[in-house]
Amino acid sequence: MVQSTNLYLAPAPRRLTARDGVFCTHGRRYIKLISDDMQSLMPAVEKTGLEWEITASPKTPKSLIGLTIRVDKTIVSPDQSYKLIVRPDSMEITATTPEGAFYGACTLAQILMQTGCEIPCLSIYDWPDFPARGVMLDISRDKVPTMEALYHLVDLLSSWKINQIQLYTEHTFAYQAHPTAWAGVDPMTGEQILALDAYCKSQFVELVPNQNSFGHLEKWFKHDEYRSMAEAPDGCNTIWGWKDAFSLCPGDKRSIPFIKGLYEELLPHFSSLMFNVGLDETVDLGEGKSKQICGEKGTGRVYLDFLLQIYPLVKAQGRTMMFWGDIIVKHPELIPELPNDVIALEWGYEFDSPFKEDCAKFHEAGIPFYVCPGTSSWNSIAGRTENAIENIASAARNGLEQGAIGLLNTDWGDRGHWQPLAVSYLGYMAGAMSSWNAKTDVKKNLAMNLSLHAFGDPTGTAGRAFYDLGNLYRAFAKRYHNTTAQFQMLFNNLDNPAVVEGIDMSEFDEFDVRLEATADDVRGVEMSACDGEISSEELDYTIEMLELASEVGRMRLGGPKPADFACKVEAVKRRHAHVWMLRNRVSELSLSLGELKV
Repeated sequence: MVQSTNLYLAPAPRRLTARDGVFCTHGRRYIKLISDDMQSLMPAVEKTGLEWEITASPKTPKSLIGLTIRVDKTIVSPDQSYKLIVRPDSMEITATTPEGAFYGACTLAQILMQTGCEIPCLSIYDWPDFPARGVMLDISRDKVPTMEALYHLVDLLSSWKINQIQLYTEHTFAYQAHPTAWAGVDPMTGEQILALDAYCKSQFVELVPNQNSFGHLEKWFKHDEYRSMAEAPDGCNTIWGWKDAFSLCPGDKRSIPFIKGLYEELLPHFSSLMFNVGLDETVDLGEGKSKQICGEKGTGRVYLDFLLQIYPLVKAQGRTMMFWGDIIVKHPELIPELPNDVIALEWGYEFDSPFKEDCAKFHEAGIPFYVCPGTSSWNSIAGRTENAIENIASAARNGLEQGAIGLLNTDWGDRGHWQPLAVSYLGYMAGAMSSWNAKTDVKKNLAMNLSLHAFGDPTGTAGRAFYDLGNLYRAFAKRYHNTTAQFQMLFNNLDNPAVVEGIDMSEFDEFDVRLEATADDVRGVEMSACDGEISSEELDYTIEMLELASEVGRMRLGGPKPADFACKVEAVKRRHAHVWMLRNRVSELSLSLGELKV
């Protein structure tokens, strides 16, 4: 029998007390609901996975009741909290809201998965640190998920008590007024957003609209119809090097009407009262048509003035404006001029990102803010396990200390979105655990929790494999910012010698030994999760990509080119296309394939 002290739960409960005895489910037939609104408890009932009948009758024999779910609004308790008590003769979830009851059911489902019909007696009292715990998925860097994949993601994330999802959008919503922008892209349609929004609500998840509105509009500006609105229509030099038309020109009289039209068409499909307008990384601002005004007023002032023109557009739609804080935080003297009802999104993706210093700037100005770490999966192939854990934990810890009202965990798709979804699961879970309880030692049981609650593998093998593959970047002493050595081997031009500077062949030897050991361990592993077969294919694909990266790295260091190298590259491309289609629409797959540089 599994002891309560040996349970793997994600997120880890704040308070768990083991008690004597066990509760046996044999002979139990009913789940009893006690609430003013019985229908609101149905998501909790479904989340338990129990197939007992539902009753609200006070005459149902206690001996037949296996679980009672009770909502009592008179209880004084933290928001979203729940109590789960397992006694020798009963199980009970008590909460002040249906949402709290749902989270209690999520915990119970994870317990039942490990215990079967004999459940150890225990009591859990639990509540979150952050009221908003989100995941943002990039659907604009070539990869747009199928509706089936999105529904699965909602199920998975909600089971880990994530309560907000954003789909990062540049050009992948089917704007009826702008068919040119999304032609050939397989965008999200209004009908699909309405359906996804309703499904999210059924799982106590808020689907927050997200449309970048200043920078990162290059996929609009590649079309003649829009290019003249750009800050630098013909491109310009930036801190990133040469960039094609990238940001809106804030002084162009067409910019605000253009953005206003996008909002008027997009926002009615969402029930959320929040809206992420982006406004990040405007690296070309002041390098084109705004050069003179930026020279006179300062780039920060020009940026803020444009933000303050966006703000009333959002207010007119009855929404709270969220925006990325990376530009304004460089001009802390301007932060107090922000409206006090916006939400700044303070992001950083490295283990040493300055959350403490930057959060303090918003806190001191009285501006509400989220902390926004990342899964560390993009630009990596297999992820960066240690970096992800430390980056997310730092964001949660410093955000909590400085008064952040939410944590939004980001999963980007830079350079063609080559990481499969299963690689991102580790980062999603780390974010779910840290945002629920910022003091959690996520690293302690993450691999086992991942194996059980993402892949359905009770042996722990699958979770450990993804955990270890995500740490292969540590075989190299050289630190790459926001990427890994193995990714650079495949996605940086072969004639660029800087890629292998500071790396030697012995590091690839170590890399190969660790990779082979993991590949050997996972042979034949079974994943019983509903997407287990897909995750298994994604695991094999990740290993194949890493093997190719090692061969390319050795070639870059002067090693021989394998005779079958061209065949291996083509095999990886075919595998990438195959794995892509398991969860995603065709969309811009061809652009993704074009990112491979070997």
